[in-house]
Amino acid sequence: MPIYEYTCTSCRRLTSTLVRNIAAEAAPPCQHCGGRTTRALSRFAYHKSEQRVLEEHGALPRTPEEYHDPRQIGRWVEKRFDDYGMELPQEARTMIDAAREGELPDAVKDL
Repeated sequence: MPIYEYTCTSCRRLTSTLVRNIAAEAAPPCQHCGGRTTRALSRFAYHKSEQRVLEEHGALPRTPEEYHDPRQIGRWVEKRFDDYGMELPQEARTMIDAAREGELPDAVKDL
């Protein structure tokens, strides 16, 4: 039983409907304004390869211990600033470099 999306011809908002019988499919009224709807092209999901995830987000933690590794946060912050074409503030650069050397900020020392 698929869920189909319909676009309202009046308010242009989406209405999602569970269709129990495809053969008897009829466009439902808009859930927002009650107007007439037409079938919309729905979005879909796709699987990203590990390489694609690495390109977009950097190295992902593989073990529970790595989730507590502040270097992961530093890599993520550096990548985000680079993606947006922004200069990393000097204070952030200093904290990231110190974490890589083993000197952790007070906020994460107890993790």
